[in-house]
Amino acid sequence: MKIIPVAFDSLGVRSMCTFLRTDKKILIDPGAALGPSRYGLPPHKLEIEKLYELKNEIEKYAKEAEILTISHYHYDHYSPDNPEMYKNKVLLIKHPKEKINRSQFGRASRFLEQIGNLPKKLEFADGKSFEFGKTKIKFSKPCFHGSKNSKLGYVIMCSISYKNRKILHASDVQGPILEETSREIISENPDLLIISGYPTLFLGWRFSAKDFEKSLSNLIDILEKTKVEKVILDHHLVRDLHYKEKISKVLKTAKEFGKEILTAAEYLGKEPEFLEALRKELYERY
Repeated sequence: MKIIPVAFDSLGVRSMCTFLRTDKKILIDPGAALGPSRYGLPPHKLEIEKLYELKNEIEKYAKEAEILTISHYHYDHYSPDNPEMYKNKVLLIKHPKEKINRSQFGRASRFLEQIGNLPKKLEFADGKSFEFGKTKIKFSKPCFHGSKNSKLGYVIMCSISYKNRKILHASDVQGPILEETSREIISENPDLLIISGYPTLFLGWRFSAKDFEKSLSNLIDILEKTKVEKVILDHHLVRDLHYKEKISKVLKTAKEFGKEILTAAEYLGKEPEFLEALRKELYERY
């Protein structure tokens, strides 16, 4: 099983797009976006250039992929502006009408109109499993996008099993904050977990310290109770340049258990490019 992080926050844009090669070729969450405002500043030209670069990478991998999956309808997780991306593909997507908030309901409806009959096959994947050749793809029932009753709606997690390996792409569960989400991850028992971290940038403002502590506790549980070897912890978390200090006890637990927590960039052997978090500095320097 070959796993390639295509676009992530640590690679310079908001995204969790991941390509997998088993006996099939699969692209998870083929979207990317930029934070519209940070430090009161719009995206810097270097961020915009990076967005174009990584959108091109997403399109390249989408052409190669046979199967595309979409966990929810935020623009950093799907691409509504390029319907041709989905032509002749098997498309496994979050249900557009059930367990969905108003914003995503509208986006999903427009998306389905845009792609029309372009996909070879279209399935609403919530809570379902699929087999393609020797590859099994299993989706969770809808999980909250972060905390319970989150206004941001729901996402579906996706596990992919091939031979004796399993990866779990947990999308925007933010930590996970909720024990029920943590239990589901533990029951899946993946070798590799790809997950959005807690948005520590908004601690004490939009997000509570209590939920943050829950997310740390749940992540420690996952490290202790599964065979996971590596956790790609990225997305919301790394928009905070001081994230490592804030998750120090998780990093300590990982080290004690001989496991790795790393960004998508680090997984690829690259230096992280936290462009959004560095936006003020980019404006000062360039």
